[in-house]
Amino acid sequence: MRHRIHHRKLNRTSEHRRALNRNMAQSLIEHGKITTTLPKARNIRPFVEKLITLAIKTRKMAAANDDAGSLRSRRRIHKMLGERSIVPAEHRESYDGMSDAARAKSMRMTSGRRYRTGEPKGRLAFTGESVIHRLIETVAARFEDRPGGYTRLIRLAERRVGDHSQLAVVQFIGDEEVPTALAKPARSARRRRADARYGLAIKLSKKRSGKGGGAVQEDKPADAEAKTDEAARSTTE
Repeated sequence: MRHRIHHRKLNRTSEHRRALNRNMAQSLIEHGKITTTLPKARNIRPFVEKLITLAIKTRKMAAANDDAGSLRSRRRIHKMLGERSIVPAEHRESYDGMSDAARAKSMRMTSGRRYRTGEPKGRLAFTGESVIHRLIETVAARFEDRPGGYTRLIRLAERRVGDHSQLAVVQFIGDEEVPTALAKPARSARRRRADARYGLAIKLSKKRSGKGGGAVQEDKPADAEAKTDEAARSTTE
């Protein structure tokens, strides 16, 4: 028996689990918070905090003119996190309406390398931003004076439709919303269908309990009742 195995397998292979961690970390860096199941949320927090610690170390080395150390830290981040191009939030609608060729031009240079800073280049209205650039320049800059604990996990009362798994929100420290500004999120189509089925089940159970626990009896039409009365009279005559 192997002891002291701390990581969660999440019913996945090691390659699938690494890809899951990368995708969730990239989404957290892009959006600031993600909603997922509780085991995945617990599993992603240490991974993201290691990335932020490396990003802070990279910034300090760059400020000290240690180019070799900064490059090593960037390579370690790239090895752990991978790479993704982030579309600016104000240009997402126009990006969705672009052709594949126009999207490729706004995401990559002519040489094939991704754009890094997200600033417009040439005639392009916008370019993609590297997720590593946002991690180092935006996320790590907020936590330079913080020794650790960059993320927060909040359990949600609602459960996921389908397998009833407990949900949780992972967000960066400092992205809290004011209680007066909180708004109830819109229900998805799947959630509305599930609520409709649940309401129908409650209605049928109440109808059964009101009739003594028997099966639900459908009301017979008036014509059917009249025919049964005539058949009863003919048999007695």
